[in-house]
Amino acid sequence: MDYELLQKYNFVKIIVSEFGYHHEINWQSKVSFEDLDEETFLREFSWVVLSSGMKNIVIEKKFGPISNCFYEWKSASLIVKNCTKCFESAIRIFNNKAKMNAIIDAATKISKQGFASIKELIAKDPIHFLQKFKFIGPITVYHLAKNIGLDFAKPDRHLQRIASMHNYSDVQDFCRDISKHSGDSVPVVDIVFWRFATIEPDYINVLSSLNIALDSSM
Repeated sequence: MDYELLQKYNFVKIIVSEFGYHHEINWQSKVSFEDLDEETFLREFSWVVLSSGMKNIVIEKKFGPISNCFYEWKSASLIVKNCTKCFESAIRIFNNKAKMNAIIDAATKISKQGFASIKELIAKDPIHFLQKFKFIGPITVYHLAKNIGLDFAKPDRHLQRIASMHNYSDVQDFCRDISKHSGDSVPVVDIVFWRFATIEPDYINVLSSLNIALDSSM
């Protein structure tokens, strides 16, 4: 990996922190699959399902009230027992029946099988097994994986464009190389570049211009 790319990553990380998003970096750095419990999985699964195809800011505003409808994700069996109440109250906040049904379906799977068993199956083959849940596809599976503490990056359009401009065909390889040299985890590298792309609409040109700035400083 070029030393300049590491410099660029460190620069972008500073910008993201200065814009007030250090808490996101800090949160992602502390997420651990080893510590994953039923409540956390239900919350992160639901976040990924709800945010799929939506602007992040929309779900940020609605997620708290939706969480209240699902008993703050405390128990899959509690959600299943009160699934009609959960569905009807949540649909008033976010009118997407398919997504609400996906959340209830996930709670049903966990309630029947037990979270300990679910966690073991995730650990054995995370990318394959997580896609057995509704609304988790070939892209969103990486979003969920990183949010539950697994060492993956989400290959969304922003990260794919950034990786490509640095001559990487695979987002995972791109983030892993930076991770090795920066000491940050792959998910942290992901969130730094993703958040930068949401802050700076012209992020590709800005990142390109940093090459010139870095070259002139050497």
